[in-house]
Amino acid sequence: MRVSVDKNDHSFLEQLHRLCGGTVQEICESVGVTATAVRQRLSRLEGLGLVARETVRAGRGRPHHVYRLSDAGLRHLGENYRDLALVLWRAVHKISDQTVRSAVLGEIRDDFVRQYGRVTSGGRLEDRIHQLQQELSNQGYDVECMDDGELPVLRENSCPYPDLASVDPSICEMETDVFSRILNAEVSLTQCCLDGHSHCEFHVQATAEV
Repeated sequence: MRVSVDKNDHSFLEQLHRLCGGTVQEICESVGVTATAVRQRLSRLEGLGLVARETVRAGRGRPHHVYRLSDAGLRHLGENYRDLALVLWRAVHKISDQTVRSAVLGEIRDDFVRQYGRVTSGGRLEDRIHQLQQELSNQGYDVECMDDGELPVLRENSCPYPDLASVDPSICEMETDVFSRILNAEVSLTQCCLDGHSHCEFHVQATAEV
């Protein structure tokens, strides 16, 4: 599961990493805030699994706690794949052999299906849509189900691939196709952030099969 944090938490993690860990007092001196604020932030980030606490016993004195980034916290700081994703996406579309290009794009699509597709194949389509929304949310995407109509509408409140989509809107087509395959139903992208909307909406048709 990918964890989302705000800019202040991200900056705090960076400072803690540069400090190579430390006590509350050492962190306070490094970041220039009160002990109460540091403890609150550490507690929240520890709850998210991004910070680890170690009890250190030295000599006859009272043990103290040292805080440092967990393995998940280190991975979080390294999760900036935007530039690499753009380069790779452009490289795929430059493949001159259409058969090879289609095969590569097909593999990318199938990997997305496997990544987000832990959805029950049977049961009601409405339940499958909610399962997909939950799976996407677990992956860190800001997605919700709008239950106003006959079937829930998947709404992405922010584009997960803004840079890719601005270069090549076909990523939106691929995402729609991925949802269709996961739900085993026809899915249409009826609103898109690229068109100036504040969110993307995916409508599912109950009568069609993919």
